[in-house]
Amino acid sequence: MSKDMAKINQDMLMLKDDQTPKVGASLSQSKRRKISIVGIKPNIPDLNVKPCYDSDEEEKGEVTNIFQNLAEMFDKDFKIFQRLPKVPSSDYCFFHSDKETICVGTQLIVIGREIEGIVVFRYELENHKWFKGPSMITPRVMYGSASHGKTAFFAGGIQMDDNGNPIVVRTVEKYNADAKSWTMINGIHKARKFSSGCFLRGKFYVLGGRDENDKHLTCGESYDETTNSWELIPDMLKDLTFITPSQSPPLIAVVDDNLYMLETSLNELRVNDINTNIWKKLGVVPVSANTTFGWGTAFKSMGDRIQVVGSSHSWHRKGIVYSCRPSPDVEEQHWEELKYWCSGNKLPQFMHNCCVMFA
Repeated sequence: MSKDMAKINQDMLMLKDDQTPKVGASLSQSKRRKISIVGIKPNIPDLNVKPCYDSDEEEKGEVTNIFQNLAEMFDKDFKIFQRLPKVPSSDYCFFHSDKETICVGTQLIVIGREIEGIVVFRYELENHKWFKGPSMITPRVMYGSASHGKTAFFAGGIQMDDNGNPIVVRTVEKYNADAKSWTMINGIHKARKFSSGCFLRGKFYVLGGRDENDKHLTCGESYDETTNSWELIPDMLKDLTFITPSQSPPLIAVVDDNLYMLETSLNELRVNDINTNIWKKLGVVPVSANTTFGWGTAFKSMGDRIQVVGSSHSWHRKGIVYSCRPSPDVEEQHWEELKYWCSGNKLPQFMHNCCVMFA
């Protein structure tokens, strides 16, 4: 990787379930960019199970027949890309278990399972290298998370007890990219798993998810870092339709201090009025998120735009990328399909993870 990679413009990182590297255009650019990391998963994940036992230190991959894991970095228009190094795990369980990602500063954090437990890998953009650790203070999966600058917050999730049984927790910790360290903060009011997180108007929000009885939660919570305190927000997702117990975490994105959501049962865009707690309908989103109950669809903000990556409505269900500049005052949003795909690469219809890096 060239030294200019530390200054790249708006780019995306994709993890390919593919054994053969493809040659892409260089990403050596001088402008500042955003980066998205996209992972691929062939089925609906369920991490509310015991760790993998099928086998024997210091943005992510999916296993192929020989357990290769490939990551690619794309620009925001999917026109140019570059391959990242492989995640340095040699653990069979890691490649067969679900993994979660988040970008903090210029680091990509990947959290998944190895045979001995939950593990953290980080990719450092400036070094173009993967490192293992640091481990979370309370290792968990299926938490609600969001990053803001060089800090990321992780709330709730599924933790394994001493007997290897999953428990839903209220635990919250934050990660600092500069110090490469974790710090415990006050816990959330409701134990929850499969929730979503975002930063909105200076606060960290956790929305929805399921409690320890697997019941869907419609409440949200907001964290004020200045007071280290949480505020419970009842019925924040009261208008959300729950089709199945295995529904995905809420698909949310923040643009211009407005909170947007993809209502997966209807493939519909909505915006939240924070004063009335009412979700206004903004038309249909051109992806079939409903076919997999929200799993496999990436819904992310990139500057003043929302990008959605998923499967098309057409019969052959090809992978597509759409972008729009949302407005809470417009009933139908204008979605633009990003049709340019690098070097003949085809986008899969099921995306496991997606996160955006500001670098």
